[in-house]
Amino acid sequence: MVHYAAASHQDVLLLVMRITLLLFTARAFGEVAQRLGQPAVVGEILAGIVLGPSLLSSLFPALGIVIVPQTADQWYMLEVVSLIGVMFLLLITGLETDIPLIRRHARTALATAAGGLILPFFSGFLLGLNLPEFLLGNPDERLVFALFVAAALSISAIPVIAKVLIDLNLLRRDIGQTIIAAGMVDDTFAWVLLSIILGLAGGAGVSMLGIARSVGSVLAFIVLSFTAGRWFFKKALDFVQDRATSADRVLTLVVVLAFAWGAITQAIGLEALFGAFVAGILFGQLPRLPAAVIHKLESITLAVFAPIFFAVAGLKVNLLNLAQSQLIMIALVVIFIAVFGKVVGAYAGSRLFDKRDHWTALAFGVALNARGALEIIIATIGLNLGILTPEMFSIIVLMAMTTSLMAPAGLRWILRHVQPGEEEARRLHLEALAEDSVIANVHRVLLPVRRRAPEGRVIQTIEAHVLEKIGAKTDLSLTLFNVAEPGGRAGSLAYLQELSQMFSQRELLRKVIEGPSPADAILDEVEKDYDLLVLGSSGDSGATHVFTPLVDSVVRLAPCPTMIVRGKRVQPDWNPKHFLVPTNGSAAARHAAELGFALASDKNDEVLLLHVVIDNTSRYFLDADGEAFERELEVGQQMVAELQELGQARGVETRKLIQVGVDPVPVILNAAREYNIDLIILGTDLRPGSQRLFLGPRVERILKYAGCPVIVIND
Repeated sequence: MVHYAAASHQDVLLLVMRITLLLFTARAFGEVAQRLGQPAVVGEILAGIVLGPSLLSSLFPALGIVIVPQTADQWYMLEVVSLIGVMFLLLITGLETDIPLIRRHARTALATAAGGLILPFFSGFLLGLNLPEFLLGNPDERLVFALFVAAALSISAIPVIAKVLIDLNLLRRDIGQTIIAAGMVDDTFAWVLLSIILGLAGGAGVSMLGIARSVGSVLAFIVLSFTAGRWFFKKALDFVQDRATSADRVLTLVVVLAFAWGAITQAIGLEALFGAFVAGILFGQLPRLPAAVIHKLESITLAVFAPIFFAVAGLKVNLLNLAQSQLIMIALVVIFIAVFGKVVGAYAGSRLFDKRDHWTALAFGVALNARGALEIIIATIGLNLGILTPEMFSIIVLMAMTTSLMAPAGLRWILRHVQPGEEEARRLHLEALAEDSVIANVHRVLLPVRRRAPEGRVIQTIEAHVLEKIGAKTDLSLTLFNVAEPGGRAGSLAYLQELSQMFSQRELLRKVIEGPSPADAILDEVEKDYDLLVLGSSGDSGATHVFTPLVDSVVRLAPCPTMIVRGKRVQPDWNPKHFLVPTNGSAAARHAAELGFALASDKNDEVLLLHVVIDNTSRYFLDADGEAFERELEVGQQMVAELQELGQARGVETRKLIQVGVDPVPVILNAAREYNIDLIILGTDLRPGSQRLFLGPRVERILKYAGCPVIVIND
């Protein structure tokens, strides 16, 4: 029987004090590093070195007792906190990993990884064969020692590389994604080699069966993760979201599965970090994952856990152990071989096998050269197994820290010479534009439908076309939702199954709720992390409502942006080509324009941007010289020109139109007729109107008199 034993009061006190000091110092040093133009990770690692036995803990032994763990139990407790940090860091790296982008650069990643693995391994092996005997834990196992050094020099530190790329704003660049892909390939093969070497150290011989088992377990994990694992992640996310009204529950699911996948990789002989990274990739491919979950993970990781992890890594460095001329020379040789092997190997691989330019290839080598805390983990394994002596352990740790500190400065200098290509620059520009875009950040859509007469299909035809065009530029998860009367669930499901033939989304879900109040059911459902609520209305506006009582009530109370489709009679093959977006310079009008740009997916589509300058005859008494009127015209031109530039950046044909009128509504309706507009898009933000939905008299008049379908996007 295992008896429960809590950590001692003193150990817990010291752990809390250490975390306080490490986090505060790491964040402070990180801020200083950023002010000096360096990534925060540089300061965070240096914080641990300064606090540790290399400096303050040696100068002030009493302080060292507080900062540096003195027993194995104290180290274990601190390592747990550090492990959480590195797993979170790998999780958000996986969430930001763009698999389609990596596929486009797969050849580059494989070529770079091959060079960055082969040359470091053979140069490290030769180094291990020639190092002095006093650095070997067991002088009779020179081969095991040499293979261990070779594997250690072949590994890159993906957590450090990822943090450097994040700090330098490179993670979404083509070069950043390629570096991450190449690093994962390198690390996978290096960990397989390491598992074989550790088997040798434990007395097991090298056999084809053992090698096949190690390689097979890795391949099986990857294949199962991206087949059955993807299905499981999707079902788990669907289950939680269908029952949760808070993103915090989804956050819990993401963390739980990241640690579960980490446990699997740890069990098959790899690091738990690899499992967390794969879990991040799987979640990142699910369009239903709320952006709020990713933001929360990034905040807690980059502000708390990652700084602790890097500070702990620096804390393990003891430069005083190397205060001998012979050890200093050996350390310099090891660092040189490590840098030479990784930089030249990755550089040669990308140049020879993929014909990349000089500066890009050099950036790959410099980035992959960072070893970081993974190298410390490996060195610790070697020390515990008696492969390394304490002196060799310190040399490898020093090499890991040196290469980690070299990477940010080297990348910053090299990237001055690496300019993004035209396609990449356009992608980055569109991503920057999409940051504040309501439409670009829509991934999960709720579409309530009613079982109704055939004319109801007019609305659903319009909705199907609109969502298909939006989905052409972003992954959409569409949920068709119906509120059935008690006992009508089967009929409603059959109706949704039939209706789903009209929609082409990659992920299409059908959901039926039985209940007496459709409005309450819709509002309860939309609370579950939806990005957009789409509602249809074909009836005429009444004196007491804008659309219908149900639609008005839901729009007023919805917690997310809504898109209301007011339909007119259209053909089943209705395919809008000409879109009219009235604009007044407001954020709501900009969102309407963004919707128009998203819908204009074909090269023959066109968005007409219309701004109406009010010509009020009373202005002549106040503006006799017409200066104010001219300024309004000029401002209107600027408003429309800015939106036109936004549309052109998205590759959309746009036309700008400035017209003068006493009343904007007739001008807008006349423009719709004159230019054969297929769809009018209006941007609004909800206005208070007691118990009545109030979008403004102009919007309501356009809805009433427009001769074509109208969409109102309410943010």
